[in-house]
Amino acid sequence: MNYKQEFIKFMVECGVLTFGDFTLKSGRKAPYFVNTGNYKTGAQLAKLGEFYAACIKENNIEAETLFGPAYKGIPLSVSAAVALYNKYGMEVSYCFDRKEAKDHGEGGMFVGKQLKDGEKVIIIEDVMTSGKALREVMPKLTGEANVNVTGMVITVDRMEKALNSDNSAVQEAFKEFGVKVYSIVTINDIIDAIRDGVIGGQEYLDKMIEYRKVYGVEAE
Repeated sequence: MNYKQEFIKFMVECGVLTFGDFTLKSGRKAPYFVNTGNYKTGAQLAKLGEFYAACIKENNIEAETLFGPAYKGIPLSVSAAVALYNKYGMEVSYCFDRKEAKDHGEGGMFVGKQLKDGEKVIIIEDVMTSGKALREVMPKLTGEANVNVTGMVITVDRMEKALNSDNSAVQEAFKEFGVKVYSIVTINDIIDAIRDGVIGGQEYLDKMIEYRKVYGVEAE
């Protein structure tokens, strides 16, 4: 198996990727659901960091610092930074934001690496649904320093139309901020994994394909 297939199998084993009948926040009825809150253990987090690292390495995304938006992005950025070093000998810094600026001690909005002008930064997130997180963190990052956001890495690209656009959240992120979003896997990879027997869920394959036809966008 390649690392994408391994990751899809890993998500299923962790109970993060499940199949059934789900009503999403958008009101859409989906045959699958991704719940990254089901990553709970140190072993899972260590493995997850390796998949992020593999995605960064495969796509040759330049980075000096990994930024994890509070709160979910914090352990993700740390585990990815550790994995980049352990697997590929790449030493990168990491940082994360506070929800509120600290007015005592070292102060400031950021913990970890203090960002500088021109610094190459990758944003590490779990999933992208509407792009709201990116809209919140970009002003924080650019307000701290004139950084170069070289990309954003997420686990799954649903490749799904936004509610008010024919573009996906990933496509809108590039259109609005010029930030390219890379995903470890896409919904197409998940459909292929079912079709190829990498994971179960064959009984939901037709529904997955139909959902993709109704709400999906094409890759660019």
